[in-house]
Parts: sequence; C-alpha cells; structure tokens
Amino acid sequence: MEIKIIDISKKLFLSYGLKSISMDDICKKMGISKKTLYQYIPTKAKLVEKVVLNRIQEEQAEVNEIISQEYDAVEEYINIGRHIVKTLREMKPTVIYDLQKYYPNEWKKLESLQVEFMGEVISNNITRGKKEDLYRDNVDAGIISKLYISKSLAIVDEQTFPLQKYSKDELFKEFVRYHIYGIASKQGLKRLEQLIDQL
Repeated sequence: MEIKIIDISKKLFLSYGLKSISMDDICKKMGISKKTLYQYIPTKAKLVEKVVLNRIQEEQAEVNEIISQEYDAVEEYINIGRHIVKTLREMKPTVIYDLQKYYPNEWKKLESLQVEFMGEVISNNITRGKKEDLYRDNVDAGIISKLYISKSLAIVDEQTFPLQKYSKDELFKEFVRYHIYGIASKQGLKRLEQLIDQL
C-alpha cells in the first residue's frame, strides 16, 4: 500500500506541483480514507520525503542500467545525456519551485543526486573514454563533470529554453555536440559523427 501511495502521489505532484496537491486529493485519487493514508504516511512532509527518495533511487537505477549495457564511452554518454534531459524536462517548473520554497531539505537531496551521483557517473565516463582513446588525455574529469551538471540544469530551464521555441531533440543534439566536441579525440569525433544521426 505504501508503494502504491508513493507512486500515485509522485504522478500527481509531477503533474500539478506539490503545493496544489493535498492529502485529501491523494485519498480521493486512491479511493481510501485519510485514516488509512495516515497509517502508512503520517504527514505530507513525510510523503514528499518518500517520493523524492523513491525518485532518486529510480534515477540511479535507470542510469546504472544504461552503464551496464557496455557501450563505448561516447555512446554511453549520449544515452545518459538523453535520459537526464528527458527526466529533468518531465519535472515541471512548479515542482521545482515548490520543492525549493516549501521542502528545501528534499530539494537539497535532489541537488545532491545531480551533483554527487551524476558527477561521479560523468567523471567515470570521461576516465573510460580516455582509456578508449575517444577523449583527449588532458581532459580534467572533475572539472568537466561539474560543467556538465551545470549545463544539463541550464538546458531544461524553460525560462532560458522555452519548449514552444526550442525543440527538445534539437536542444539535446546541441548539448551532446557541445560536450563531446570539447573533450573528444579525433577518434572520439569520428564516433560522435557515426552516432549523432541516430539521435
């Protein structure tokens, strides 16, 4: 029951924002009483915490699944990048605003996912790409991974790149080119050109 509550709440929060969805709304959607809901999750703050933790775990599992496919570094980066942009684009600005204003601790957890987990993923990808001769030897994995995170957050900022003006696919292609062209060896650029048309 708790898993079902978290799943339905997550869908409602992502669609309408955190502030506008009440515990009553969740009860109505599930067809359960508030008493039943509170048996599993006592407060809305606790529910938001559980939803955020669930989303973090899902995100890490999804990225680890991509890594387990044994792509070369360039193809792995493209697949991870596509996944990240899609995931961040699904999170409406109202959700981000509500998290920052009303649930700052949960927002910090999400930021931590981006900064720590994805930073490590991209840093590992760069280290691998250098071993595969796809990335330049003089690339600093720590610096580039931090640049990647800040750029991935910028690309999904709808004030900077409104969806009605910028195609998601075109934004993603430019994001990939921007990143890979900056770190790739000649061999890596050839690999990018082989893959870019598949995007």
